Amino acid sequence: MNIRLYNARILTMENPEITEGEVWVRDERILYVGDGRDAVCRKQEPESIVWDREIDCEGNLLMPGFKDAHTHSGMTLLRSYADDMPLQSWLNEQIFPVEAKLTGEMVGHLTKLAVLEYLTSGITAVFDMYLTPETIADACMETGMRCVQVGGVNNFSQSAEMVEELFQSLNKKHPLLSYRLGFHAEYTCSRELLERIAALAHKYQAPVYAHLSETEPEVESCRERYGMTPPVFLDSLGMFDYGGGGYHCVHMTEADMEIFRKKGLYAITNPASNMKLASGIAPVSEFLRNGITVAIGTDGPASNNCLDMFREMFLVTGLAKIKEKDASAVNAWEVLRMATVNGSLAMGLPDTDVLAEGKLADMILIDLHQPNMRPFNNIPKNLVYSGSKQNVKMTMINGKVLYENGKFADFIDMESIYRKAEEIKRETGLS
Repeated sequence: MNIRLYNARILTMENPEITEGEVWVRDERILYVGDGRDAVCRKQEPESIVWDREIDCEGNLLMPGFKDAHTHSGMTLLRSYADDMPLQSWLNEQIFPVEAKLTGEMVGHLTKLAVLEYLTSGITAVFDMYLTPETIADACMETGMRCVQVGGVNNFSQSAEMVEELFQSLNKKHPLLSYRLGFHAEYTCSRELLERIAALAHKYQAPVYAHLSETEPEVESCRERYGMTPPVFLDSLGMFDYGGGGYHCVHMTEADMEIFRKKGLYAITNPASNMKLASGIAPVSEFLRNGITVAIGTDGPASNNCLDMFREMFLVTGLAKIKEKDASAVNAWEVLRMATVNGSLAMGLPDTDVLAEGKLADMILIDLHQPNMRPFNNIPKNLVYSGSKQNVKMTMINGKVLYENGKFADFIDMESIYRKAEEIKRETGLS
């Protein structure tokens, strides 16, 4: 399908400069980004292309979509069900008992509900860890969401063999899907299980991801077991010899950060979840000073409870300023890169990082004709400090418009997804 988006302001994310022009899309790829005048020199005259659709952007902003670099989509069922509790009580007393009742079909339907929210928030790719990867994959294919899944193996569910099978199958199943090696967390996995995941990393020369140093009790319990912090212990197993990253990374020592720096690991911060569960504030400024690449995730809708990257961006910079007692800490442009470019890199999606010829057509249109976007002193800063989901006018993934002007694509049945979520709530005894 050929789509021309014209009369746009464009933020490619290659630099902070805002240009005026147009973006052309052919099938799933970006064909052209520019002011339109140099297209003739490229032998890409718009008159020679039969457009299936031409979209007047009316001076609004085209930019790469946000990348939610850590989430648990199927946890939409538990939104506002188990709140105001510390992490371990929240998990063991509320979350795990309900999750034991979920079937793969249920998880698939609940993932579709999350996809609706991702699209309204301008999120074009998610890094998802949850219970039944096959049904999550099917749900994302059906709704058009780009999804990188990561192994969530622990002592109670999945297995190292299953992680390997999914690594082999989901990386070939569909262009929207990919899969990364991973495990839930050090504290939910035996040493033997962790060693088997590390062996897979060496077998496939692949990166590994996991929840890491989220709470103080997690770090202290690992010290009691192994005499080391979680990053140091996992690194001693060879877990990160081929890269990877950690979700949360709130309680990090200098030795932990040195491992991240040397191994090129990604620190994926989840400020709203860590704040709501009182886990702490991640040392984002220290990550940056140590040359560690930071990406942003919402975490799941049971712990956040909102899948909103605008709120996450504001919290990343706001909490860093409080932690450092420095209003200049973690500037807006750096945060915007975390939510777009860095997320793409952390998820293994280098073709979704910026708007450029040949890149995948994963982009959003931001409505600038709203009070919170005016005046145009600095549009990137407006996005971080005053932007909200109400500014997302269009979300395109893989060259397909999935959300536009408050409506989802025709093949996405919003009301059916809502009804099914309510049915699952009754079936699992939540109502």
